[in-house]
Amino acid sequence: MPELRQDPATKEWVIIATERMQRPDEFCRPAARPIQPEHDPDCPFCPGLETRTPPELWARRNAGVANDPGWSVRVIPNKFAALVDEGNTDRHLLDGFFRQMDAVGHHEVVLETPVHNRFIHLMSTAEVEEVLHAYRARYLGLRQDRRVKLILIFKNHGEAAGTSLTHPHSQIAATPVVLAYVRRKCEEAIRYFDATGRCLYVDIQKAEGQSGQRVILESGCFLVFHPFASQVPFETWIVPKRHRPSFGQVSTEELQDLAGVLKESLRRLAVLLNDPDYNYVIHSAPVDGEDEEYFLWHLEIVPRLTRIAGFELGTGMRINTARPEETALAMRKIAT
Repeated sequence: MPELRQDPATKEWVIIATERMQRPDEFCRPAARPIQPEHDPDCPFCPGLETRTPPELWARRNAGVANDPGWSVRVIPNKFAALVDEGNTDRHLLDGFFRQMDAVGHHEVVLETPVHNRFIHLMSTAEVEEVLHAYRARYLGLRQDRRVKLILIFKNHGEAAGTSLTHPHSQIAATPVVLAYVRRKCEEAIRYFDATGRCLYVDIQKAEGQSGQRVILESGCFLVFHPFASQVPFETWIVPKRHRPSFGQVSTEELQDLAGVLKESLRRLAVLLNDPDYNYVIHSAPVDGEDEEYFLWHLEIVPRLTRIAGFELGTGMRINTARPEETALAMRKIAT
């Protein structure tokens, strides 16, 4: 029988449609991803083609100078940026009603590796750690811009997830406003904190850990699980045990641990689901809330295995055809 589950972080309801439920292995990609070379002479993100991208903002280098080969991780402005470092945050009314402002902010691309076909689940832990160091460095740099209110770090992997270039990369967007979805999550966390004196996300992590039914793996610094009210099959959360609202506050020790945990989580998804398309997002408190106790930064992985249809569009309620207890069990069974 189907059941409704409520997400404690948003108060949104999700239908777990047991009658439609698929076995975990039935979500596997129907065809293998096309084999990619280690270097693509037409890819602007490959080494040797640095002049085809905007000048780098940050890089971890083994050799060479800025905007030349020799980098292991490189951060550049997005050539097709949704936000630009021009303008101001003044609001204007059009026709006396519609609100408008400049799309001021920052939109950056993190080139995760010089190797065209080395995705995160195929990297060494040390290589993943370098990517995470780039995230933290750029987060701390972007938050210095007083116009920036929210910093979002995200990755699109595969066409269904919205990527247009195969070369392993992720993105960072710094916006001049706190978006309604993020504000709603924060407001729910604030209400919970005001009522209990505790962080909602810390309590979610503790409850998932105590239950254990949806836990994938646990490290010294992180718990990985499929949340109780997962909106999509194999939705995966990586939540730190150390209470810090902002990703910018993450320690070097935690980055080292997160590198192994993120790589292993994506590896298991790749093995079980034949390298599915996915997005991941690092959720962090708004810049002006980084010192508040109500939030806990965390990373969410959302595989793109199903499509949104009319019911979801009309109600805002998602239908998940896989019980997270069963998907978590399938993930735990993948050999380490």
